[in-house]
Amino acid sequence: IALGTFFTLFRALKYKHRIVFFSALTAATTYIFQPLAGAIFQLRQIDRSEDWSVTSSRAIGLAPDVSQLNGFLAAAGVLAHNLSDPPFVKNGWATAEFVFPQYPGLNGTLAVNTTGIQTDTACRTPRASDLVPQPENLFNYTATSVDGCIGSASFNASVSDSNTQYGVVPVSCAGASPNITFQPVMFWYFHLRTDNNLPEAKAVFCTPAIKASNVEASVDLEKKTMSACVQKGDLSKPNNVTGPPLNGRAYNGYIIRNNPDRFIAARATAVAAGVSGAIFRLASQQSGGLQATFDLPNGFLDLTTQVYTQHLAITAKSVYFLPDGSQLNGRLTSSVPRLWIDPLPGHALAILIFMVGFVGVVIHILGRRARRNLILCAPPGSIAAVMALTSRSGFGELLLPYDDEKTLEKKLSGLTYKMDRRTGAIVADEKGFYEFGGGSMGRDDAMMSLMGQTHDRVSGKDEGSYSDSSSHLAHQLAAGYPPWVARGA
Repeated sequence: IALGTFFTLFRALKYKHRIVFFSALTAATTYIFQPLAGAIFQLRQIDRSEDWSVTSSRAIGLAPDVSQLNGFLAAAGVLAHNLSDPPFVKNGWATAEFVFPQYPGLNGTLAVNTTGIQTDTACRTPRASDLVPQPENLFNYTATSVDGCIGSASFNASVSDSNTQYGVVPVSCAGASPNITFQPVMFWYFHLRTDNNLPEAKAVFCTPAIKASNVEASVDLEKKTMSACVQKGDLSKPNNVTGPPLNGRAYNGYIIRNNPDRFIAARATAVAAGVSGAIFRLASQQSGGLQATFDLPNGFLDLTTQVYTQHLAITAKSVYFLPDGSQLNGRLTSSVPRLWIDPLPGHALAILIFMVGFVGVVIHILGRRARRNLILCAPPGSIAAVMALTSRSGFGELLLPYDDEKTLEKKLSGLTYKMDRRTGAIVADEKGFYEFGGGSMGRDDAMMSLMGQTHDRVSGKDEGSYSDSSSHLAHQLAAGYPPWVARGA
């Protein structure tokens, strides 16, 4: 016990204590379990799904204040700063808002069956265009779409120090709505080329459209943003967006500027300038600068589609939805930690543990047989155990306090020991002593003392006489003559 497991291995191997050796080896083998278990056990994040009920705060319906243009102006402000999509807006989709679960630290995704509006801008490059210079640095720009729609813009290039102009105008097409609010629009962009300083213009025609559908909106609860929107079918519930008075028409985001309300007219001007200005500024920030965007066949087409779609999708949140308080069914998928065990090393560790357990059982059975006649009155290694095992063995008569190491070695060398079956004391083995070659006066005295016998060589007493000591009685018991049975009985 005092030596420890590893030192016990060498000591047991030296003295051929096989049971002790294999017991210590088995115990030492278990030390590798902890690092081995740490290698095969992993803490992984696993998705767990559960049903969840949420409250819908919005539902599809035409906002009563749409003519105030507040929603259009707010959306244009988002574009001006090149911000990402707000909550419940994703890739042209705007879904009905619902209340997020209010639990701190909740992560994962919440998928809710709700309604949404999908915006399609249907932007295309013109079939033909013509830039005509006019006196006093004026220009007339006319473009024709693939559908035969004609858009035109007149501007003064000298009013800008940077020689750049941009804007958006309504387009009159056959079969289009007479209301300018629902007509197709044409975005136009003008600048002077950097290589020859010649005027150059580009145009993009867009015909916005909306579609109301039943959707499954997935929201990232940590970022509070919509991660995906999947269409589940057309919306069949009656409403004033797909039905009268809107009848499924989409606002183009451009309202005529001659509104009698000066505040609304100013908002309309800001919306028109904000959307086209955001597209033009994004074009100037592309690799190669503004000229590279003009040189690309679809340079302005891609940017206009991206920005204009985002503008109408953000606008849809304010224009096509009304307050609501209905309950919606959803499914919460959260990330939870789970203890994961790799199969191959896990089975190897299980087999190793089983083998160690089996060997331990065998060692325990063998050790139980070896310890059957062992009498211990105190825990091994303690002072009480030492006193109990040696107090009746004659060590006190043989060993003196002033004996040095050589004297102790001389007195104890060549002796073997055994346990007294009656008292449990440690006594010298007489058979082993004489087989070793004992017989001198010193060794005989040591032997008699350790065996608990009071044999006196000088007195000439018979060596077969019985001693009254407990060790001699134990010796008789071991020799087959119990102390309470007379010889020959």
